[in-house]
Amino acid sequence: MPTMIPGAARVSKVLSVVLGTDSIRFAPDRCDRFRLFQPPQSHQTGPDLPMLLAWLRRRRRRKIAARPFPEDWEEILRHNVRQYSSLDETEQQTLRTAVAIFVAEKSWEGCNGLDINDEIRVTIAGHACRLVLGFQGYVFDRLQTILVYPDTYVVREKDYSLGFEIEQDSLRLGEAWHQGPVILVWPSVMADAHDARREQNVVLHEFAHVLDMHDHHADGTPTLDSPEQYQTWDEVMRHEFAQLVDDIQSGRPTLLDQYGATNLTEFFAVCSECFFECPRQMREHHGRLYDVLRRFYHQDPAGS
Repeated sequence: MPTMIPGAARVSKVLSVVLGTDSIRFAPDRCDRFRLFQPPQSHQTGPDLPMLLAWLRRRRRRKIAARPFPEDWEEILRHNVRQYSSLDETEQQTLRTAVAIFVAEKSWEGCNGLDINDEIRVTIAGHACRLVLGFQGYVFDRLQTILVYPDTYVVREKDYSLGFEIEQDSLRLGEAWHQGPVILVWPSVMADAHDARREQNVVLHEFAHVLDMHDHHADGTPTLDSPEQYQTWDEVMRHEFAQLVDDIQSGRPTLLDQYGATNLTEFFAVCSECFFECPRQMREHHGRLYDVLRRFYHQDPAGS
């Protein structure tokens, strides 16, 4: 449960957290619940705390962006994010800035004995930030924690598909939680990064889920710009989803990963992978689908 700051008495403590060391973080997804001062509404005075925190975040990010980007970090991007070299100079600079902010702001935790190093941080940040190159200043602001496993991990889950409860183990390569962490498996991240024949990218997939959940609903429809865009999105996505299901049932080969036929939520994540990993093929075989994703991501990875 988010906690509430009862009033101005704790303002100094809040600011000390915001202005403290990099190891101390203030939960940005809770900021909209806080107010710096709460006098009678008729003559409220003083700054709005969410606005103050946003200003402090912008200031902190300007300082991060002003630092020289480490040469070994750029080498990691060139080696582990193969699309980096195809970006123009402005896009590369934008990605480097986003990566620096992402690495600095997120809490990184290695699981089952995995030691987190710069290669892990920069590689994951590089792929994740590819998604948001077109979103000015947004670097998954509400996300706080990245958990990284050294191998496939097991989750105990309950299945009710037969009308009664069955507990079973589920092997996972990654997952994303609403207002929770993103969980990744490092060998899978590297396999996706270095095999150009793979149409999957677990980092893109899980961070597409984060974008989908930005409006607090995991339904395959992220936050869009206009009612018209929502209408077009719904029409195209549902048509393409039904086509994928029909292709699978009919035994026809598909460009999109068949996991996308699970539901519309997974379909959006799978389509996002394909959009960035196989953009020209998607534009050729799924032109309308490519176009709605191009409008959402404000990017055109297939180029002219």
